[in-house]
Amino acid sequence: MTASDPTVLDPAGLATRPAQVWGGVRLVPLVREEPITDLRLHRRLYGDTHASVNLGQGERYTAYVPHGFVADWTSDGSAAAYGTSLGEQVPPRVPVRSHSRLALKESSTRLRFLPLHLALEGYLALHFGGPTVVWEEWSQRAVRAGLSPRAEEAYRGAHVRGLAEALQVFEIHPGQCGVVLYVADALAAAFAVPHPEDYRALHPTLVLDLFGELIHHYALLSAPVPDFRAEIPGPGIRSLADLRAAAREQERAWAEFHDSTMAGAVFGAEVRMRKVHRMGRFTLGRFLPEFRPGRDNHIGETITDESGRLAYLKTFRLSEAQVRRGYLLDTLAAHDWHLASAATALGIAEAQLGLRLEAAGFGALLRQDVLDRYRRQVRTGQASASRRPSPR
Repeated sequence: MTASDPTVLDPAGLATRPAQVWGGVRLVPLVREEPITDLRLHRRLYGDTHASVNLGQGERYTAYVPHGFVADWTSDGSAAAYGTSLGEQVPPRVPVRSHSRLALKESSTRLRFLPLHLALEGYLALHFGGPTVVWEEWSQRAVRAGLSPRAEEAYRGAHVRGLAEALQVFEIHPGQCGVVLYVADALAAAFAVPHPEDYRALHPTLVLDLFGELIHHYALLSAPVPDFRAEIPGPGIRSLADLRAAAREQERAWAEFHDSTMAGAVFGAEVRMRKVHRMGRFTLGRFLPEFRPGRDNHIGETITDESGRLAYLKTFRLSEAQVRRGYLLDTLAAHDWHLASAATALGIAEAQLGLRLEAAGFGALLRQDVLDRYRRQVRTGQASASRRPSPR
């Protein structure tokens, strides 16, 4: 696995089509004019709701794993999806099953991986080792175990109100290879595959995917979202050719608005990409955002070809709390885990940073006497922030 490289998610090759709406759910189709034929994806159902995955060195990753994806590729420009079945149900109560890795090569041209779990494991592993310098503020637990254990919560797509119904009534476009999903017009996820046949087979699996708490709450509380309808002006339309040109212009304007504005947090966003596995001319990778509080932040996984074109994409929107945790860890790591230096960079007092770490769930990393001192300083007003304002 290589180090993280900054890159931009480019939707080149994927064209946006008019959205479809069901209640608070908006689905925006993505189509390919030229499908990718030498890489195909299919689904493998595991039949349990949780799995424990061996990460090596005595560590395991335990999470909800309803299904996996299997990627097949060839060198002659053609590949076929196989084994996908529809209508399978995940049993309500099932035993834990072990998997050897999050991405496992099953043959020279076949790789099994767990959708979204590559991305989530990348987030959970963020600065997992803990302090790189043993400053006096850090506890012995932080020095010995780092951030272990770390866990996050998510909801199944079946529990996102309206999603299952939207997928049932959703019209699949010719050439469709993906979808961008919005809940209450908040960008929830993007999903793309190499071939239209793959998408038709994997379209129902969105109800098995993971969604954050924010998306779950939006689905529960939101009212139906309005449909975006094209308006073709009457003046200047004198023939079918004029009408056709005006309709195409409306499609172009919608696609430009969607890709640059609605989906701007994914398409065109700069992310930190980490390569996970080579697959012939393709590369499986996962990415993390820059962790900017107050903005949409998505983690995800990709398969790209040798030119960087997206063949596969799946994203997960982080909650604001998850973003702030990532932001705090990145800031600490950038300052060698020195609390005073990190606090200065954030524009707050060291004691305030210590209490932020505790509120974010990282209190066990600090010595108890240090935390107690920070609380006294904040309570008595002895903690004073620097002049630089804290980013929001």
